[in-house]
Amino acid sequence: MTTIPQRLRAILFLPLVALLFSACAAGEPGAGLRVAISGNPNTLDPHATSGTLTFQVTRSLYDTLLEPDRDGVIVPALAESYEVSEDGLQWRLYLREDVVFHDGSPLSSADVIASLERLLDPGFASPKADEFRIIEDLAAPDELTVVVTLREPYAPFAASLASGWAAILPAQHIAEGHNFATRPIGTGPFSFIEWTSDSHVSMSRNENYWMPGRPTVDSLRFNIITEMPVQEQGLLTGRLDVIDMVGETNLSRIQQAPGVDVRTDLSSLVMVLSINNARAPFDNPLVRRAATHAIDKQAVLDIAYAGGHPVTTFMDYGDPFYAGPQEPYPYDPARARELLAEAGYTGEGISVITAPQNYEPHVKAAEMYQEMLGDVGIRVELQLVEWSTWLSEVFFGGDYDLTVIGHTGKLDPDARFSEYVEEGNYVSYHNPELRALTAEGRRVADWDERMRIYTEVQEILAHDLPGVFIGSSYRHIGVADRVQGFHMDAKLDTYDFRWVELDSE
Repeated sequence: MTTIPQRLRAILFLPLVALLFSACAAGEPGAGLRVAISGNPNTLDPHATSGTLTFQVTRSLYDTLLEPDRDGVIVPALAESYEVSEDGLQWRLYLREDVVFHDGSPLSSADVIASLERLLDPGFASPKADEFRIIEDLAAPDELTVVVTLREPYAPFAASLASGWAAILPAQHIAEGHNFATRPIGTGPFSFIEWTSDSHVSMSRNENYWMPGRPTVDSLRFNIITEMPVQEQGLLTGRLDVIDMVGETNLSRIQQAPGVDVRTDLSSLVMVLSINNARAPFDNPLVRRAATHAIDKQAVLDIAYAGGHPVTTFMDYGDPFYAGPQEPYPYDPARARELLAEAGYTGEGISVITAPQNYEPHVKAAEMYQEMLGDVGIRVELQLVEWSTWLSEVFFGGDYDLTVIGHTGKLDPDARFSEYVEEGNYVSYHNPELRALTAEGRRVADWDERMRIYTEVQEILAHDLPGVFIGSSYRHIGVADRVQGFHMDAKLDTYDFRWVELDSE
């Protein structure tokens, strides 16, 4: 229930650096593309997860019917084209010819229907099933045409089909109960070789990929390295090509180092101190307001996340739909103490901040929240858990008091807000007005009308405070100079390695 002392961290760091060579065993200079990720995927089944880190891996194994292009515009992918009826109820998708799965079987309309039915299967219980419950009927007029009929117009449907959790899997293997979690089979640019937990996920180039000439990289290896200094050292020594964590401490040093570059931009994440609204003392809105007044958002972004832009609502700052109001509960510890007194809170009991230990910035943020809340009289302890434990117990189980997480970007605002609207949401927040507004937003196609609706949604969230909305962090990704064409999918924060080319050395 306590943090790791700084001195002990320093002692532990030395063997971790030594382990870099084994963690990057396939990472000799000149080898295929070598990428560091900050934790284990919780599965390799795209229908069974909602974890951004997992999708960063599975993006290379699977394809979707639609996808975001480099500008974030949703375009055809496995579906070569599609048509939507005037009433918005019928979607007709025309599949590409000559697409094959990694096992050599051809893509057909049967695979699309089986994949969507699997997402909807209550027995399978996909965490993303709600996005597809709008489907009323699925039909296949021929082997390369799929007709999806919706119960009512649903503006986010294109975004759902373009997101990683709508990946298309082979129907025959679905019927056989194949274990996609550990033996993925998709149509993606790379095919699976092996996954060794806490070590790596390795893949090889899909020679039969449907995009001519892509990918060009022969092999792809995700090295699972949870320590930021180890990732940084791997990049500087030429044993890693891409790292997903560059900390504030070494940012300038890595920026100035020869042979590497740091790509910095505002991420589509929303960093949140999430609150279980069903548990005392945070079931009291006055205590939630006090907690927000206690948090110096900019300090957390600068120190824990190497910079960012504060937000006041549950939307990333760079999204065109962002409409967060002026901060209603600014950093003001004195006001926080007044609200706690008004709420009758006298410091009884100790709440727990649960943080995923695999991601250093979240741990640092949790330590800062612990101190800031303590300064105003809210007593909290810190608990670090494995990522898989965080997903099962916190996000899916709702068993926590406070937690630290970054919610990834979404291609449509409905997917963002549904995390706080759907029944059983992990923050135990329920607001009938918000539910009615988001339902209205799903049925409207006009951008201006949707903007009006989602502006009102964001106002409600900003004042109700189901969580403390911190901000959107900057993303600092270290990339070796030999990597050309590096790209991340807009809004989804997932790598698209189809475009990468490696300079010869």
